[in-house]
Amino acid sequence: MATQQYQLQLAGMSCAGCAKSIEKALNTVTGVTSVNVNFANEVAAVEGENLAPDALVQAVKDAGYDASVIDHDKGSADEPDQREQAQRIQFIKFIAAAILSAPLLYSMVGHFSWTQGIYVPEWVMNPWVQMALATPVQFIIGWQFYKGSYTALRGGAANMDVLVALGTSAAYFYSVYLATTGGAEIAHQGLYFETSAVLITLILLGKWFEARAKGRSSAAIKQLLNLQPKQAIRELADGTTENVDVASLKVDDLVHIKPGQQVPADSKVISGESAVDESMLTGESVPVDKHEGDNLTGGTVNKNGFIKAQVTRLGKDSALAQIIKVVEQAQNSKAPIQRLADRVSAIFVPVVLGIALVTFLVWAFWLEPGDYGSALEATVAVLVIACPCALGLATPTSIMAGSGRAAQMGVLFKQSDVLEITHNVTTIVLDKTGTITEGKPKLTDLELDLKDTEELSESDLKAAIKTLEQQSEHPLAQAIVNGIDETTKQLSISNFHAHEGRGVSAKITLNNSQHTIRLGNSRLMQDNDITCDTWQERKEALEQQGKTAMLISWNQQAVGIVAVADTVREHAKEAVSALKQRGLKVVMITGDNQRTADAIAKQVGIEHIFAEVLPELKAEHVKKLQAQGELVAMVGDGINDAPALASADVGIAMGTGTDVALETADIALMRADLRSLVDALYVSEKTVRNIRQNLFWAFAYNTLGIPVAAAGLLAPWLAGGAMALSSVSVVLNALRLQRLPIKRDS
Repeated sequence: MATQQYQLQLAGMSCAGCAKSIEKALNTVTGVTSVNVNFANEVAAVEGENLAPDALVQAVKDAGYDASVIDHDKGSADEPDQREQAQRIQFIKFIAAAILSAPLLYSMVGHFSWTQGIYVPEWVMNPWVQMALATPVQFIIGWQFYKGSYTALRGGAANMDVLVALGTSAAYFYSVYLATTGGAEIAHQGLYFETSAVLITLILLGKWFEARAKGRSSAAIKQLLNLQPKQAIRELADGTTENVDVASLKVDDLVHIKPGQQVPADSKVISGESAVDESMLTGESVPVDKHEGDNLTGGTVNKNGFIKAQVTRLGKDSALAQIIKVVEQAQNSKAPIQRLADRVSAIFVPVVLGIALVTFLVWAFWLEPGDYGSALEATVAVLVIACPCALGLATPTSIMAGSGRAAQMGVLFKQSDVLEITHNVTTIVLDKTGTITEGKPKLTDLELDLKDTEELSESDLKAAIKTLEQQSEHPLAQAIVNGIDETTKQLSISNFHAHEGRGVSAKITLNNSQHTIRLGNSRLMQDNDITCDTWQERKEALEQQGKTAMLISWNQQAVGIVAVADTVREHAKEAVSALKQRGLKVVMITGDNQRTADAIAKQVGIEHIFAEVLPELKAEHVKKLQAQGELVAMVGDGINDAPALASADVGIAMGTGTDVALETADIALMRADLRSLVDALYVSEKTVRNIRQNLFWAFAYNTLGIPVAAAGLLAPWLAGGAMALSSVSVVLNALRLQRLPIKRDS
């Protein structure tokens, strides 16, 4: 049975305790195998078998929260609008609470000795006026805290809402008691209506700031969703065109893409040439040239030429949809470091309730016996400042911001635990072909000597070589054909033979006479009694450079040498140098012979080499390194190197932006540039550092704040402001990750 995955958009959460309650509720649904609830972006990721989406939604609603199934195919771009609406509602609540609380806050002025010269209207001090102002703040605007408390307690848990509701209710009802028993005179001694009302106002302000900041932390997903094109120009059967919605396109449809337009869907160029801006996909600002047969990715921008293309993938199968899925998967997964915060949050609120009770008893019966007002103030301050919101936000906001920024750089982390451990890697194993090198052989050298063949011109020989190699399907032959630009003369060919393990030969008709041409290794020449001594030294020199050298003969005369090589990627040496500067051990692994491996390794500055390794044995070399205590990252193409990628602590696939090997790899590099590997390590390092900063300040805030509040050194309204500020500061610190620069010299 295939595993099903669903994402639920949640609403009504107030802290990490709510996330735990929802996880608990979803885990009771039949078929669910794993649940991760991300408090920061209010999304639940659920996996299991035979899952019914309606049952998942109902389980969340039964727990007292709202939920809906996220379906990107039906326009999940509307989700940000729902969040913005929630932010607006929170802001309206804050404004209403602030208007009602302002007179109460001003009434506090009359209680301070240093404000005796400031005029305070008598009506502001009236206890009934204060009660009239505080009541709607407490029970209408602040109803969300009572609702949240009921939901949490019914589910057998206690969350932030419990602390807020308990603290503000204590201050409110104690003030009601004083007002009804002490009359107007009590107002001049001090009521606590302003404590409850101002607390709720400040917490709502903090919630609004927090919601805005959390919205920014998911900016990467929003940007990716906004990249999805809306319109396309489709070619009809009669050759005319029509403007259609992208949603109406079908695979194999022909689309016209004009300069400046977005590519409407993943497609293949049928005709035309242009440069395409793929920065949304790879982070690379330089446009990529596209020709007939090249792949295009939906959402990229056609810069300067007209292109006709055939649609290849749509909807959830498209490259952009896959990228969005991977980024969301990473953001909604739970990093190991977050589990510590979860464990603390689970027991935090009950412990705080115990501390608050002890605080009240100590003040009321020991420090200031009978002074229930002072005892209440200290107790309320403890309840409010201890809210664990910052603790719950510390990890997920950093994960969201870090993985989002990585995606903008062209680096896709599949899971948040990978984002956490990548920076700890000690050894990088690089596959040679397709990783360090381009993976496509190219003609690098063609040297001819025709002094003993006067009837043959260099142009004719090049045409003959090209004609010969066009008959072969060997990759090296194709590299030679593509590398020779001589196309003016069409030569007749016959008797073509491919000599296995040696080369090729044929009869070429030139100037009305037939000639024998051969191209291959020394053994082919020896078999046909052709002397190649003069070329032997040059052949060995080319092979020392890691090139495959082949001899050329015309009739029975050696006339030249041709060399083909899989060229090193442009920035490979720079990337290897950067990895070594980070203190990493860099290893190259390849199935090529030792001489070729040594030559390539020397070009890029790698000292540790595993050569002549069969694909199925690459994983064994990875395991040997792990047995030596190394934390190993394996970088390959994600297909031939699948066993090694799976065996490594971190598997990294080199991608091209349209064919990302995500099944076995933990990280996909969208750009075929090894510098992206350096970016991945850099983002991982900065994200983990950011998480540790957040957790430190969250723990420190509560650890230091609770005893200060219990000692009576912190007024409740100041505690409320500090609590709100702590959550906002954690989120803002995480948002710094969205401005991480790409660490490059060029």
